[in-house]
Amino acid sequence: MGTVRVGISGWRYPGWRGDFYPPGLAQRHELAYASEHLTSIEINGSFYSLQRPSSYAAWRQQTPDSFVFAVKGGRFVTHFKKLRDVGVPLANFFASGVLGLGPKLGPILWQLPEVLTFDAELLTAFFALLPRSTAEASTMARRHDGKVPEDRALTRAEDDRPMRHALEVRSRTFVTPEAVALLREHDVALVVADTAGRWPLLDDTTSDFVYVRLHGDRELYASGYGAAALDEWARKCRAWAVERDVFVYFDNDAKGYAPHDAMALLGRLS
Repeated sequence: MGTVRVGISGWRYPGWRGDFYPPGLAQRHELAYASEHLTSIEINGSFYSLQRPSSYAAWRQQTPDSFVFAVKGGRFVTHFKKLRDVGVPLANFFASGVLGLGPKLGPILWQLPEVLTFDAELLTAFFALLPRSTAEASTMARRHDGKVPEDRALTRAEDDRPMRHALEVRSRTFVTPEAVALLREHDVALVVADTAGRWPLLDDTTSDFVYVRLHGDRELYASGYGAAALDEWARKCRAWAVERDVFVYFDNDAKGYAPHDAMALLGRLS
């Protein structure tokens, strides 16, 4: 049996204060509080900008030993460069402190923009660049440029661990057996993304783990998941976990549903 981890995408939301987070809880304690109630969190600040090693170290220190983070790859790679000529940007990303999570480092998520259509040659080249272990990531990180100054670069891993990658697609051109076969060939998980019908929901298993992002049942980012929907997602998680690890992240944060839905799903799975 695989392990099922359930959590949220990000944790610092003002609207959650006084709701999920108890009134008066200091902002600096929010991660610790969330990690006591969930089993994983997806770091999404890394998507918007390069973080610092000190931040990753602090996040690691504030969470239980058994906790795992997923890390969202930078939009500079996926949205600005659109996967082209990304050797140095990838080095910058891995030098920014990701390796500082140590044993708490889970999958790396790469989210593609809707305008990026299926291109087998482009994806093959991108997948070939991705480090498949922390040792490979360390080697890549040492090729960073000035966007990550030497005095704030972390380019060595504590030990050598496998590194997993997941790809979230939003163009319907990926709804093809060729795309699924390509991800499977390169051992990259195809993200199961529930987006209230906005983008494709694909549930093909293409790696030894399953990565699920739940953006909203009926309204993108803004609707919660009812009992029947959570029952169904729990059923799917149990089925996937027969042979694979499963990571589930709720991203329906706009009205504060995400942490409550995550705890409800965890309750069903326990």
